[in-house]
Formats: sequence, structure tokens, C-alpha cells
Amino acid sequence: MAKKEKNKKKEGFNKKMLIKSIMSIFTSNSSQSLNYRQLSKDLGAKDPTSKRLINEVLYELADQGVLKEVYRGKFILSMVSPEIEGIVEMERDGSAHVVTDDNQEISVSEHNLNHALHGDRVKVALVPKHRKKRAEAEVVEVISRAKRTFVGRIELERNYAFVITDTKLMPYDIFIPKDGIAKAKNGQKVIAQIVDWPMHTKNPVGEIIEVIGDPGVHEVEMHAILAEFELPYRFPEELDRHAEKMSEKITQTDYSERRDFRGVPTFTIDPADAKDFDDALSLRKIDDNTFEVGVHIADVTHYVKPDSPIENEAVDRATSVYLVDRCVPMLPERLSNFICSLRPNEEKLCFSAVFEMDLEGNVLKEWFGRTVILSQQRFAYEEAQKVIETGKGDMETEILALNSIAQKLRQKRLKAGAINFDRLEVKFELDKAGKPLGVSFTEQKEANQLIEELMLLANRRVAEFVGKAREKYKVKPFVYRVHDKPNPEKFETFRTFITRFGYNIEGGTDQQISKSLNKLLAEVKGKKEQNLIETLALRSMAKARYSANNIGHYGLGFPFYTHFTSPIRRYPDMMVHRLLGHYLAGGKAKDEDEIERLCKHSTDMEIRATDAERASIKYKQVEFMSDKIGQHFTGVITGVTSFGLFVELIETKCEGLLPIRELTDDFYEFDEENYCLEGRQSKTKYQLGDELKVEVWRTNLSKKQLDFRLIEQSDSENQRIKPSKPNKIKSKRR
Repeated sequence: MAKKEKNKKKEGFNKKMLIKSIMSIFTSNSSQSLNYRQLSKDLGAKDPTSKRLINEVLYELADQGVLKEVYRGKFILSMVSPEIEGIVEMERDGSAHVVTDDNQEISVSEHNLNHALHGDRVKVALVPKHRKKRAEAEVVEVISRAKRTFVGRIELERNYAFVITDTKLMPYDIFIPKDGIAKAKNGQKVIAQIVDWPMHTKNPVGEIIEVIGDPGVHEVEMHAILAEFELPYRFPEELDRHAEKMSEKITQTDYSERRDFRGVPTFTIDPADAKDFDDALSLRKIDDNTFEVGVHIADVTHYVKPDSPIENEAVDRATSVYLVDRCVPMLPERLSNFICSLRPNEEKLCFSAVFEMDLEGNVLKEWFGRTVILSQQRFAYEEAQKVIETGKGDMETEILALNSIAQKLRQKRLKAGAINFDRLEVKFELDKAGKPLGVSFTEQKEANQLIEELMLLANRRVAEFVGKAREKYKVKPFVYRVHDKPNPEKFETFRTFITRFGYNIEGGTDQQISKSLNKLLAEVKGKKEQNLIETLALRSMAKARYSANNIGHYGLGFPFYTHFTSPIRRYPDMMVHRLLGHYLAGGKAKDEDEIERLCKHSTDMEIRATDAERASIKYKQVEFMSDKIGQHFTGVITGVTSFGLFVELIETKCEGLLPIRELTDDFYEFDEENYCLEGRQSKTKYQLGDELKVEVWRTNLSKKQLDFRLIEQSDSENQRIKPSKPNKIKSKRR
């Protein structure tokens, strides 16, 4: 009887019935990808013949277009599968999510990434939620790779090698066959390029395209950081030769076509170590309450012509890159530091925004156009600050008057809803070999604010000049610097978090929230939680970007804003100069799609440059702490993950990881909703903002990692380290 029943079941798997059953399963799970093993389990097929038949049917349905093979052996229903596009963002703990084109975030588990990497553009299908609170997705197609080259350390074996990548956002080592190793030596820093990634393999296959050098050498590490973010660290020789041939001579035609400011008191204020001076200020008194304020910007586009080799390189780079020890310029040095740079006592060509203003910061008249200037003085910020504080020094009349106007502009801007982020800037003192000897922090003072406010004024009024005309005539595509409103969920999380420090953000309108946020930022200034709260506030904000579609700038509170004031180091500013000059001359509308394409590229390159700068700072922080193993410091928890706590040292602002396995007094669980680790038995919590005493445990320069151990007070006056033992990790969602 049992044998007869078994035969009857096997006979039931004819192809027609099987297709019907398989389609029923796919229809019920329309957004889920399935393979023949999962279907065999659902259909109760255990023998090899039935499983092979199921596999055959899957491929037949795929050939017919009914199913789509999204990964080797995994299929999804083609006709009803929702295809959502977005960008993969991976986190330091290995988790990932996809940011969709409409700015939604969808979680993707590691086993559903299907070879997608950080920054890749992908198509995803939603996975049924079941009892999970958050929507999840599976990558069904990698549309385009964000990058194919990776920096890492090569480990040689007899007939092959692996490259262990530096970035935490690349979770796989790269397999290098013998013929792809080139001249790399064991342990060296190299650049590897992915050439293949078979669907059934875990590790991508690559080849070495460049040997950077030995790890730990300052120059090697800086070049490695630039290579990691696919940023150049040298100009092609022919480009430098092309720049050397360019003449800095100002012709009589140039003088005749420009407004002459050579006789007007003019000066620059920049960091002490700056070499490229984009902007200069001039002041001319009209009467006791009225002044002509000139914001003069280097006229880069006079020298860099469209479709020229230097222009094409500037388009590709889109921005200068500022690492901890250097500037990698967008333009060749002859242009950025000499021909275009507004150096003192040298006549220079500019594109200027000139305002007739009163002492209250009101603009009475404005003019935009090309000029020639002669800067009489080059100030470092510290020198200008001394003039402001003492009321004495070179060009004191001009600096004090402009500072008074700038402070009025600042007051108005903050009152109108601009958010006041004054972040501390990390500065390292380096020796000749690049070794960090000390760390300091620069604070924004009135001299910085003087430059900032007048640059903001010029950027805003240029954007208004073109933008308002476009609203009226709808014919003037332009480059805007836009900043969207905060993500409501992220901002509400931040709003809730700060209550544990006794702070709150009141109001419901944009202006009320901005005013309350500014009050908060003022209240935390100088307190131990300042850096944490400022960082979390920034994380709750949207990211500023370039776009031809103006949506205003939320953070600054400006309905129109652009970047006009730094064409030596930002390509969008060069675009703005060309477009403004074109429209001032009565030119026709430019191609908006092409403007948007360049805006998108410039935003992407700006993000890369910022990430590279942070990586260089992180490297120097780890190097700075590497001779402090065993020393104790006080820190604040700045991040909580399933694998540990990120702690920022109050004294040096260096951030490191306190691994969860070092919390040995209890079994700690990760509470994702409340950003904390909680002990199962003791209910002890480690939350964002908590202050801890830690010991510097170990450093890893190649990974830019700094690890801590927790210090606790023993019964004696001495401090002791808790013994280390394994601690399992369990995610806890409430």
C-alpha cells in the first residue's frame, strides 16, 4: 500500500500540473525570488528526478519570459515583479540598504545583495515582510558599478594572491590569479581591478593595475587614500605643459571690456597656508551710511576655455581635494596658484558681484560683471581677527566696516531660519615625514564669519538674479546649490534622543524648528556632548547637492542659492560664471539636461572628495594614537552597533571601537530602535552620549582602525581592565 501511494505521488509530477503549481507559488510570492530547492520543498518533491523536472520547468518559463532569472538558479515572476531602482549604501557592520530614486531607504540583508557593492546602482524586488517591521529587498540586477578598482594589501601564495581591501565597505577579498599579480611584493599596497565575478563564487577575480608602495609610509598612504576613492593625485604631463604655455598678461582689450577696481582698497582673507586665493573684498565709502562692497572672484573661465584639455580635466575632477597634508587641485598649479590666484600687488581679472549697501546690511543696488582688481593686502584669518579684536592694523577701516555689515547679515540670516552649524575643524601638526606630532581644533571667529557672510551674499544674489528671471520668463536654466528638508523619521529620532540630555526642539514650522535648533546648538557649545549633538543633527539633515532644479536651500534658509565664489577649486562655480556671463549678454537658454548631468557628476565627486578627506584625518588620528597603547582617556559614545560601541575621545576627538566582546560583565543585546546595548541580566545600558573611560588597546593603520577596552573602577584606587572573553551578538528589535 505504501509503495502504491509513493508511485501515485511520483506520477502526480507531470509537466502540465507542475507548471500550474509553480506559477501558483510564484503568484503568491510575487516579489520573492525562488530556486528549485525552495520549490521542491514547497511541492514535497524529494527525489532527484522530480527536482530536475522542476529545474527544467523554471528555465522553460524563463525562456518564455514568464519568469526572470535574477541570480544563478533564482527566479522571480517577470510580469508582476515591481522593479525599484536605487543606490546601495553599506554600513560598517556589514548591513546594507538601498536608497531609492524617491529617497526611500529599504533594508537589504547580506545574503540578498547578490554581489552588489557600496554605491552600485541596482534594481531590487521587495521581499515579503512577514512579521518584520521594516520592508526588505533583494537585489535582482546590478545596473552599474560605482567602482571596479580597490586599494588594499596583497597577500601572496604560491600560484595566486588575495588583496585584502582597506575599505570596510568592501566585504570581500579579491582573488588574484598568478598572471594578474604583476610585480607586487607580499604585503605591499596595491590597486586591484575587478575583471570578473562568477555568480557562483563568493570572491571577485581581479588583477593588479598599480603598486603604490610599502604600507605605513606617509606618501604611500596618502596616495592610497586618493586611489581608494578613485581620485587623481597627479596631472598628466601634457596638461602641465599646456598650462605652462598660458600667458598671464592682461591685454588692452581686457582692460577696456572690464570695470576697473584697481584704485579701490582691496584685500584677501584666507587660511595661513593657502596658495589659491579665489576671492577678494573691496570697500568704497559713498556717504556716512552707504558703502560699495565688492566681492571679486577669480575669472577662471577667461583662461580655461570650453572643450580645452584643461577644461575637460576640470570637468572630470569637478573639485579640488583637501587631505590632511595637501591640496590636490582641480586646475594645474600654474593656474590655481599663479595666473588665477588673487595674489597681493598683482593685477588680476575677476568676475565680481558689487553691492551698494547700508550699515544694516541692506542691499540698495547690485551689479554683476567682469572686472580688473589689484589686491593691496593678503591677510591670514588670524591677522584679520586681530584687527577686528583690537581695532588697529592694516586696512582697519575697511575690515571693521565690512565686519559690521557681515554681522548684520548674519543676524538677519539666522533670524530668517538659517541653521548655525559651527563645527570644530581638526588640524594636525605634522613633521617633515608626515608623522602627526599634535592635534588642534580651529574655531570659527568673526574674521571667518566676515568672509562667510559676504560669500553667502554673493552666492544668494547671483542665484536670485538668474532664478527670479527664470520664474518670470522660464528661459534660463542654471546651476543651484540645493538642500532639501530633513528626513522626518531621522529628524524625529534626533528630536527624541536629545531629550535624554535635557534638551528639546520646539515648533512645527520650518522657521520655528530652525530657531529652536539654533538655540540648541548655542546651548551645547563648550559642553562634552557638543560634538555628538552637532554630528547627530547633521546626520538628520538631507545632503546639499547641485541641481538645475531649484528647491531652495533649507539649511541656509534661502529660496535661491548657488556657488559663485570658488571657481579655482569647484567646477560648478565655473559653470555659474559661464551661465551668468551668457545671460548678462542676452544669450539664449542653455541645455538644462546637460547642466543637470554636470551637476550630478559634480555632486558625486564632491562626496568622494569629502570621504577622502575624512579618511586622511582618520588615518592620522589612528597614527597619532598608535604610540599611546595602554593609556587611559575619557570618551563619549558616538555610535552603537551590533558589534560594539564607537567612542570619541574628548581630548583629541579621535574615534575608535569598543568591541562588544570586551563588555564581559553580562550578555549584551543590540536594541536597534533605541540605539543602545543592554545587558540581559543587569539591564545595564550603553547609549549614545554616555561618557566612558577607555584604554587604547590596539591600532590598525591599514584599516584606519582604533580599538578600545573599557576601564572600570575597582575597589582600590587603581583602575583595572576587565578580562576579555567571547560575547555572542543578538539583534533585538522592539
